[in-house]
Amino acid sequence: MRQIKIMPCLDMKDGRVVKGVHFVDLKEAGDPVENAAFYQKEGADELAMLDIAATLESRKTRLTWVKKVASVIDIPLTVGGGITNIEDVELVLQAGASKVSMNSAAVKTPALIAEAAKKFGSDKITVAIDAKRNKTMPSGFELVVSGGTKPLAKDAVEWAKKCEELGAGVILPTSMDGDGTKAGYDIAFIKAISSVVKVPVVASGGAGRLEDFYEAAAKGGASILLAASVFHFRIVNIRELKNYLRGKGLSVAGGK
Repeated sequence: MRQIKIMPCLDMKDGRVVKGVHFVDLKEAGDPVENAAFYQKEGADELAMLDIAATLESRKTRLTWVKKVASVIDIPLTVGGGITNIEDVELVLQAGASKVSMNSAAVKTPALIAEAAKKFGSDKITVAIDAKRNKTMPSGFELVVSGGTKPLAKDAVEWAKKCEELGAGVILPTSMDGDGTKAGYDIAFIKAISSVVKVPVVASGGAGRLEDFYEAAAKGGASILLAASVFHFRIVNIRELKNYLRGKGLSVAGGK
């Protein structure tokens, strides 16, 4: 039976955590280092830092933050945003990340997935897949890039299979129809992907209630449950969430 893991996500912009953080104990709400340490203490199994290189001042800034965050946690850290080539992958891993998440670069150059997996190991390579509903696609989901603004006329589920074949160790699908809405994960999209790949699938985008997390695992087949807003705004507490999932009969990583 697969173990379910909880993965808070720090959405970063200009070195700050965005999506409004209101932790009582923190000296500075938007500081990713404080947030990371807090989440580990709360029982997170993994941590993600995404979109931290959306701007061009990116590379050095990103590495500085990765080093700082990695130095205060022992749990695996996935870093994504602005990963464009093999050198980016190497630098981020050297800075202390456990995994690198790539998205548009993988779409543009699929060989990058294979090259990175071969050089660093599949377990270090996550491919993030953004999609929107489109009835003309075989699976009903179309691959999109550029934050969901650019549809590619490619089937997102077929692309997930291809990513696994190329060596991706984790698939992180986000439905652009649900991200940030707190209306629940897009279970149909997660299920469409988890049923065609063997690697772990991360549920992302839209979690608002405890039930959403349960459905992503039980109905969607996700192994890792990622969320940002509900953890930042203290709507959901990680320990409480884990106990809730255990109470529903799921096998959950970590102690109580």
